Amino acid sequence: MELNLENLQTKDFYYDLPRDLIAQTPLEPRDSSRLLMLSRDTGEITHKHFYDIIDCLNPGDCLVLNDSRVLPARLYGIKDGTGAKVEFLLLTHHEDDVWEVLCGPGKRAKPGSHFIFGDGLLKAEVLEIIEDGNRLVRFMYDGNFYEILDKIGQMPLPPYITEHLKDNERYQTVYSKELGSAAAPTAGLHFTPELLERVKAKGVQVAFVTLHVGLGTFRPVSAEKVLDHKMHSEHYYLPKTTADMINETKKNGGRVIAVGTTSCRTLESVGTKEGCIKESAGWTDIFIYPGYQFKVLDGLITNFHLPESTLIMLVSALAGYNHIMNAYKVAVEEKYRFFSFGDAMFIY
Repeated sequence: MELNLENLQTKDFYYDLPRDLIAQTPLEPRDSSRLLMLSRDTGEITHKHFYDIIDCLNPGDCLVLNDSRVLPARLYGIKDGTGAKVEFLLLTHHEDDVWEVLCGPGKRAKPGSHFIFGDGLLKAEVLEIIEDGNRLVRFMYDGNFYEILDKIGQMPLPPYITEHLKDNERYQTVYSKELGSAAAPTAGLHFTPELLERVKAKGVQVAFVTLHVGLGTFRPVSAEKVLDHKMHSEHYYLPKTTADMINETKKNGGRVIAVGTTSCRTLESVGTKEGCIKESAGWTDIFIYPGYQFKVLDGLITNFHLPESTLIMLVSALAGYNHIMNAYKVAVEEKYRFFSFGDAMFIY
């Protein structure tokens, strides 16, 4: 099928997915998930397991991972005075103890209203209602905010996961470090410490960026035309050590391979904004869809994405629309596991 790049339709990125292929729990060990290999040039598909990724990487390649760590950002509490139940989801830290949050039910969270979480360990006042109906909230507490979150917060699993997560660390990558994400950079969930050591021992550079994943990642595209969609904004940081590794890799003819769409968006944001790869920090709302010319990436390790999402548009831009839609069709036929706790794809 030929895409009309001037008039891309959201429905062009639909595929039919049986509900029983949506992974509800992570596999053990992490690297035992399946891996669909997809050639950007030919569309050829090969079926492997994730631990085989070591055979797909070459000495001199550079693997770029997102070291953001997920906040246990889902809070259940009560409204002060009435005892009515409420749920807060932390989205973005603004300043001091002020956060942008998603509230449910929203009608209980009017400006000036107060809420109690964890039997009083955490209290909150709604300051104002902002764009998209989100709230700006000031939290009050004694001690360390993040330690309190660890005690009373729950992991903000995507809505399509209905099983209870027994171990919060299974929704964190083994290399997560920088707190701030509202969702996991899930492509990295497949790596074990041992596999990463084997990757390094093969002569592959392992570099890190930080992009704090916002819930906009999961927000469906409601616009009929792709170009009418407004992208969410996320904060990123690309350190000098990573910039040096990438530039060295490019100079020596190696491949730069992003682990996850968040790492991809960070690299392409810096490449677009700076015209080169160097230390950089800021906010990005980069929207990558077919027709986009990649400036940094040579390959991508990623999970399988929701139909009609900005992420399936991104991988279609990298691998080619027809290659991706065929790969997803094959993945459904072969009963791959989909989404956050699902299997992986390597676009090379």
